[in-house]
Amino acid sequence: MLLREKTKVIRIGDRYIGGHYPIAIQSMTNTKTEDVRSTVEQIRRLEDAGCEIIRCTVPTHEAALALREIKKQIHIPLVADIHFDYRLAIEAIENGADKIRINPGNIGDVSRVRAVVEKAREYEVPIRVGVNSGSLEKEKIARYGGVTPEGIVESALEKAAQIEDLGYDQMVISIKASDVMFCVKAHELIAPQTDYPLHVGITEAGTVYSGNIKSAVGLGMILGQGIGNTIRVSLTGDPVEEIRSAKLILRTLGLRKGGIEIVSCPTCGRTQIDLISLANSVEKMASEFDLDLKLAVMGCVVNGPGEAREADLGIAGGIGEALLIKKGQVVRKIPEERILAELREELLHWHSEEE
Repeated sequence: MLLREKTKVIRIGDRYIGGHYPIAIQSMTNTKTEDVRSTVEQIRRLEDAGCEIIRCTVPTHEAALALREIKKQIHIPLVADIHFDYRLAIEAIENGADKIRINPGNIGDVSRVRAVVEKAREYEVPIRVGVNSGSLEKEKIARYGGVTPEGIVESALEKAAQIEDLGYDQMVISIKASDVMFCVKAHELIAPQTDYPLHVGITEAGTVYSGNIKSAVGLGMILGQGIGNTIRVSLTGDPVEEIRSAKLILRTLGLRKGGIEIVSCPTCGRTQIDLISLANSVEKMASEFDLDLKLAVMGCVVNGPGEAREADLGIAGGIGEALLIKKGQVVRKIPEERILAELREELLHWHSEEE
């Protein structure tokens, strides 16, 4: 049985994670939380892209108050990200946060942690215990001779135990690092030692280009072992890109169905149409459709017809034209300038033709 199926089930707003529930896709806003209009606008774009849990930073009293109005205007669970000031965690819960993210080590003494836990229990709000490689305690660094996977795992488990000792067990654990293999090792260590759901990601992964590569490699290695219940692809850019990448990573690993999978060839000297531009346009166009199918965009008659026949829908390029192939059968030839438009028409009528 996969490790993720052995975890506790935790409710976050109207969503459940852990146990047999599917891996949830999460992101974080990069607006000023106090700016309700901008924050809501961004969250709605993220919802449209497929985001299932959203986190907002709460660095001020005004940000905590803003959560109440934000919550009214969105449709997915809202997580409050808290650092240092335990009072903001309490305010965030009172103003509608569905989950809070804290590091008990930087909240303060046990009385402050207890105050947060008691408020979370009162409102039945789960706590995400987060430890990053950049926030590891000096004592752990000294003990392990540096920042190590063993150190952050021990730190996270100790903090979870601290909250358990205060009589609360509605938790999610997150241990992140920007180093891919470090992060993989840490998750391999912690998964057998806890039954709390794990939020997984490569933190501060980088730009859309480099961050996607690091996240795909790291998340692939972690999720492929049955570890992880929620994920975030951390990218320096529009957070909508995080959702697109997360969905593709999950589909590639066979952990999520739905969406159009694009197969396209790398092109070579045999290609007689502008396949690179076409493939990018097809990928963008296909993202508008809520269909579960494979679409092949192939450049020539060598591998093209075979790959397109294996897909649900596809084209195989010729000289200024392409064969349209649907469910293994050649349907017709299409002039190059009409390929994108005709593929769109096929997708628009896909369900009606199946009925």
